[in-house]
Amino acid sequence: MRSDEYDRLYLSPPHLGRHELNYVHKAIEDNWVAPTGPNLDGFERDLSQYVGVQHCVALSSGTAAIHLALLLLGVGPGDEVIVPSFTFVATASPVRYVGAEPVFVDSEPTTWNLCPARLREALAARAQLGRPVKAVIVVHLYGMPARLPELLAVAAEYGVPVLEDAAEALGSRHQGQPLGSFGEVAVLSFNGNKIITTSGGGALLTNHAEYARQARWLATQAKDPAPHYQHSTLGYNYRLSNILAGIGRGQMELIEDRVKRRREIYALYQELLRPVAALEVGPAEPAGLRSNRWLTTVLLNPEYTEHTPEYLRQHLEAHNIESRPLWKPLHLQPLFTDSPAYGGEVCADLFRRGLCLPSGSSMTDADVRRVVKALREIL
Repeated sequence: MRSDEYDRLYLSPPHLGRHELNYVHKAIEDNWVAPTGPNLDGFERDLSQYVGVQHCVALSSGTAAIHLALLLLGVGPGDEVIVPSFTFVATASPVRYVGAEPVFVDSEPTTWNLCPARLREALAARAQLGRPVKAVIVVHLYGMPARLPELLAVAAEYGVPVLEDAAEALGSRHQGQPLGSFGEVAVLSFNGNKIITTSGGGALLTNHAEYARQARWLATQAKDPAPHYQHSTLGYNYRLSNILAGIGRGQMELIEDRVKRRREIYALYQELLRPVAALEVGPAEPAGLRSNRWLTTVLLNPEYTEHTPEYLRQHLEAHNIESRPLWKPLHLQPLFTDSPAYGGEVCADLFRRGLCLPSGSSMTDADVRRVVKALREIL
């Protein structure tokens, strides 16, 4: 089959409706082409109400949100922060921005997220070494809620605040409670591949008014209260623009439709691939949890095939279908060679066997069947 026989299927492309244009046109008509304005205020209100938190600060990226969140939690030079090894590098890089060091912890096999037992091990070991951890970052990978009750309990036992990285998990819920509402501070991402997008953007969520005030101040160059430009604290240019916030407002009107469609896509993949013993669609959804199924992922079973995820990826690429390996664990990345790590076998095995399939909410059932057909050709 020629690679141009079908239109390209992307992993998770933006999915815009007509709603976004209304807000963008209004901003242009009113000349609110600035880093502030009604769309920005409205987008923050929309997110606060949807997630169920009191305060939201819309920012230029999820990475910026993590950076500010670490500063709010008092993380600085010489401190240590627990980070799941199985996540995107943007979860860990801001730890280095503030002069601290990430301590990587393995996943557990049910949700693929941070392992509570390994977390306890790491916290105990760092305390024994005289290096108490300053914060724990909990990630909800591919939209799947982490084991929050156990993780929050372990962190509370050691008196360590939790930073909730819900960058991939807007629309997911734990026992009915939206993700992004569990940590002392939480972050979201609206990158172009996320379940809703502002093309680039993120948000910081919290129930602490002072945290929100500080985040806005730091994100707008930390200007002191003076008639002239005076600065006594290092600040950043991290605010989301009013134009991009307008895109976000339109996207928020569609969030439940987007979650519903991604979950339907996951379910269809699961149904069509069930007869293929060499592949497992996962992770399964534990009782009481709702994943937004941002990306549908599969694991190869070595008992039934010798193929690798890279072989599958190249085969799909030949059919003009984009796919991607699961995250390479951070403790295996050259950037973090010298960082402490606890465990690693679980996430290394997931990386070795896993692949992300096209999952965008604009996919049709026929698109899903096309991906499955290509997979079944070699499995």
